[in-house]
Amino acid sequence: MTLNPRQRQLLEVVRKRGTISVEELAQQLDVTPQTVRRDVKQMELARLLARYHGGVGLPSSVENIDYTQRQMLNSDAKQRIAAEVAARVPAGSSLLINIGTTTEAVARALVRHKGLHVVTNNLNVATILSDNPECEVIVTGGLVRGRDRGIVGEATIDFIRQFKVDISIIGVSSIEADGTLRDFDSREVKVAQAIIEQAREVWLVADSDKFGRQALVRMAHLSQIDVLFTDAAPPAELTAVLNAAQVTVVVAQ
Repeated sequence: MTLNPRQRQLLEVVRKRGTISVEELAQQLDVTPQTVRRDVKQMELARLLARYHGGVGLPSSVENIDYTQRQMLNSDAKQRIAAEVAARVPAGSSLLINIGTTTEAVARALVRHKGLHVVTNNLNVATILSDNPECEVIVTGGLVRGRDRGIVGEATIDFIRQFKVDISIIGVSSIEADGTLRDFDSREVKVAQAIIEQAREVWLVADSDKFGRQALVRMAHLSQIDVLFTDAAPPAELTAVLNAAQVTVVVAQ
């Protein structure tokens, strides 16, 4: 589903409010409730929104949404996060970058960096950064997932363990209130765990929709992360966990 500007605004309002009535949405968007209901119905079919008793909210699901839909979600936030990351990556750095639409945004923000050495299990990241003549790109072996061009499997893990990089840049699907990081695919999680292990610093890139979202497979804990890049201040409970783990939080404005 390609969102029009009104639908993008609607999704952003729901993301900020959590759950909101159709009538309130209509007032905020200056449209009729009927228009809101039509938009919500379309976006519910695309699994971008869900209707609950009393209003509209984000879907609460243990299944990940499609890659093309994830590309559209919070694209502005991902671009802001990516710009903050790129501003802090020194020239000449070695990086490991994993699967995800936010890490792909980071790759686009790095296309003018000089002297980078990037190892990735994300063919989209490799394609983006191969346009940078000042960047060496190394692609892992393994099984390519057609839906998002991510590479997973035991061969991927073995390949990654050959390297020790300055910074691993990872995305995630879920950050729970106790600091647990989760994702949906156990094969992807195992690769991400290897990426974390093979870095001197670990940078997590996650928009605020990931706070409190549900996912199946435990990947890591915030105590294994050095810097969290996000687009909004984390909730109080999560902030306490971040402080206890001495994680630096960068909020992209």
